[in-house]
Amino acid sequence: MTTVLNLILLPLRAPMVLLLLLVSTYLGLHWSRPGSWADAGVGGVTDLIWSAECLQALVVVVVCTMPDLLLRRISSIMAASRVASLVITLLLVVTGGLYLLHLEVLSNVLILSSSVLLARLDLVRLRVVPPPFVMTLILCVLVLGGITLGRALELQIRPYVDVPQSTRSPAAVDQRPVRSRTRRAPDRAIPHLQGSAAQGQAP
Repeated sequence: MTTVLNLILLPLRAPMVLLLLLVSTYLGLHWSRPGSWADAGVGGVTDLIWSAECLQALVVVVVCTMPDLLLRRISSIMAASRVASLVITLLLVVTGGLYLLHLEVLSNVLILSSSVLLARLDLVRLRVVPPPFVMTLILCVLVLGGITLGRALELQIRPYVDVPQSTRSPAAVDQRPVRSRTRRAPDRAIPHLQGSAAQGQAP
């Protein structure tokens, strides 16, 4: 009973876990916004981008949760073969260059990684230190749950935010003919003024 109660009160004792959930929800809300691909009607590419962003979030959680194990494994692979060392180095350079070209994606990665590290430190402060694989699984479920919640919220809000142009107010549409008529009125009055002026000058 005490263990269950501690698990229920864990978000209150570790507020950084709640912060991680809020950050992942915001990222899911931000990633679900339709961009240029959605405007062009390419739905398949939009779904592919969404899947790539979720995969990126999972990679960030794994790297931030088990950095020592990953670095140890990578260093052993690089020490075993020069070809593997060259391939890993080039892969890291290309990946870093791509992230530098897209600073918005890099900012999202930095925000998510900072939130994951803060959640880990908060759990360590409470002496909640499960095995690395269990911790990775828990944080992945938490992040994916927040991203899915953000996507669901965006889908609920989108009909109220995206107002089509055909639903514009009739007053704004009817103002154009009125303006055109007011501009043409002086042109029609000019011949009458010229005719009265000519009659007044006639002997």
